[in-house]
Amino acid sequence: MNIARFEPWSFVDLLHRDLDRLAAQRSPVDADSSAVADWVPAVDIVEEKKRFVLRADVPGVNPDDIDVSMDAGVLSLSGERHAIAPSEDDGVQRIERATGRFLRRFTLPETADAEGVTAKCTNGILEVSIPKTPEIQARRITVEAA
Repeated sequence: MNIARFEPWSFVDLLHRDLDRLAAQRSPVDADSSAVADWVPAVDIVEEKKRFVLRADVPGVNPDDIDVSMDAGVLSLSGERHAIAPSEDDGVQRIERATGRFLRRFTLPETADAEGVTAKCTNGILEVSIPKTPEIQARRITVEAA
């Protein structure tokens, strides 16, 4: 005797994900009406003793297509993942990976040293290191009697 597992909502969940994906795949009419970003990479932020580390998942993005900039305490990560045009011999059934532009912005705390920011991309993970400024100790000022 075979027992078949019946999950009535799995089909609905699959349909919901497909409809969300179709709604997200909009084609812009012109460059001015397009959105700022076509997809958003997942990011982890870790605070260490001497630095902040930001790791972003950007698989399939050429490091030359990634721009890391700093302006007025805001760190911006932007870039583009290019679509690979399938050939007729590929037999493509489904394409799910997002392509196009991405953009993420982060407001940094005052302890971040904007001049020492470094970035590297390894195995599809962009790692941005933001050093902290050295702590300035409060100076005690003695008051003299006149």
